[in-house]
Amino acid sequence: MLYGVMKIAIGHPLRAAFRPWVEGLEHIPKQGPAILASNHLSFSDSFFLPAVLDRKVTFIAKAEYFTTPGIKGKLTAAFFKGVGQLPVDRSGARGAGEAAINSGIKVIEAGELFGIYPEGTRSPDGRLYRGKPGGLARIALATGAPVIPVAMIDTEKIQPPGQVMPKLMRPGIRIGKPLDFSRYTGMEHDRFILRSVTDEVMYEIMKLSGQEYVDIYATAAKRQIAEAAKKQQHGGS
Repeated sequence: MLYGVMKIAIGHPLRAAFRPWVEGLEHIPKQGPAILASNHLSFSDSFFLPAVLDRKVTFIAKAEYFTTPGIKGKLTAAFFKGVGQLPVDRSGARGAGEAAINSGIKVIEAGELFGIYPEGTRSPDGRLYRGKPGGLARIALATGAPVIPVAMIDTEKIQPPGQVMPKLMRPGIRIGKPLDFSRYTGMEHDRFILRSVTDEVMYEIMKLSGQEYVDIYATAAKRQIAEAAKKQQHGGS
């Protein structure tokens, strides 16, 4: 019920203000489970995608969003629950990964849509980075759910880092045909199969988005960018 209220309160104004264009809505099943695997350009991706779909989409969110004390913390927690976010504690990398996978499996077993960003974090420069094989592929192989590739387009231009007011422009969403990985059923612990499944999904996302692909993880790219900025700062001082 809360999700429905939030969809009206946030989704409808979002669609009216930004008028996002969508291609491939017919690939989203009317019922039954599916995994929506998307590129990740902006914080707003988790709002624009659910706003254009009739069905509820559940994403993973940092546990801190749900545990912050005070009135602001409670409002934040209510907001994220309302927009279909599940809390996952990321303090321990391995434990957090398992928690995210188990949460995703539960969503799929309930017959719902589960949204995931295979890159693991937002792109630092608008390019598409290597997908992490742990979450997406393991959930897909453990449940047999189809994987639907999704490309968010231009969402990073709406509110670049440091810009307070969002820019009113039309972002896009391209939804690809479902991918069936049932041929790998029971192989969710084979790292070569996990890598192969993830790379196949990322290739489809790349075709949909038109992004330049970079074969390193986005987290590594962020470290490189931060180190380069630090060197430049020291060199200029």
